[in-house]
Amino acid sequence: MLVVGGSRGKAGAAAMAGFSALRAGAGLSTVATAVSVLPTVAGFHPELMTEPLDETEAGTISLRSLESGQIDPLVKRKTVLAIGPGISRHRDTSEFVRAVVQKLDTPMVLDADALNAFEGAATRLNGRNRSIVITPHPGEMSRLAGMSVSEIQSDRVNVAKTFAREHELIVVLKGHRTLIASPGGDVWVNPNGNPGMATGGTGDVLTGIVAGLIAQHPRNVLAATALAVFLHGLAGDLARETLGENSMVATDLIRFLPAAFADARKTGTGVVRIHV
Repeated sequence: MLVVGGSRGKAGAAAMAGFSALRAGAGLSTVATAVSVLPTVAGFHPELMTEPLDETEAGTISLRSLESGQIDPLVKRKTVLAIGPGISRHRDTSEFVRAVVQKLDTPMVLDADALNAFEGAATRLNGRNRSIVITPHPGEMSRLAGMSVSEIQSDRVNVAKTFAREHELIVVLKGHRTLIASPGGDVWVNPNGNPGMATGGTGDVLTGIVAGLIAQHPRNVLAATALAVFLHGLAGDLARETLGENSMVATDLIRFLPAAFADARKTGTGVVRIHV
């Protein structure tokens, strides 16, 4: 799988996503990032492969990296592409994100500023004839849907379901009882997770887990996504048992992910599908 993300000051987000994919069982994980950020990303985990991309003056990924043909060879033979962790909201970078999403038909997971790139341009975000998973928190969903956060939180199921149907993609609406909405109208409700997970980086870890499971199950993207959300929450609950909620950080979820896999194999997931 390939992660496209990271920027000056936000290298850790891309590295966590890439390493989480490996912990989720992906065989190979590559992080493509701004050239000046690459040494920092590479220094986090020796298991990650890295690729440099042209950058803006602000140390973010530049649209030139697409125009010059750097992206195309990186995507070849990749099962899934994760875009967004640490990528920033630089204008040139947002244009890069929109262009990549429209050009490529590789299965994609979009998170963080890759979603913010479509603020006011959500009509350009569509999964017709391909697999796209988006993982917004309520603030990102607000910018995508043109609704207030309070409106979204008061009607989470219908908001997620409507956006998934209209844009023909899978919506993972994060928060208490994270929802997974399919284009066909099913909504899955995740039963686990805790307030200790409300800390920077946990969304990047989720992006990596989702992409890592899709890499192994590209023909069953919805089930892989629902399982990823469950394992992410379960890893958080297992971390809480050892560390307590106050001291949890995002990388603790990666640390406890193997135990979450083992627990889920014994007990099942408990993710509930509802029809509304």
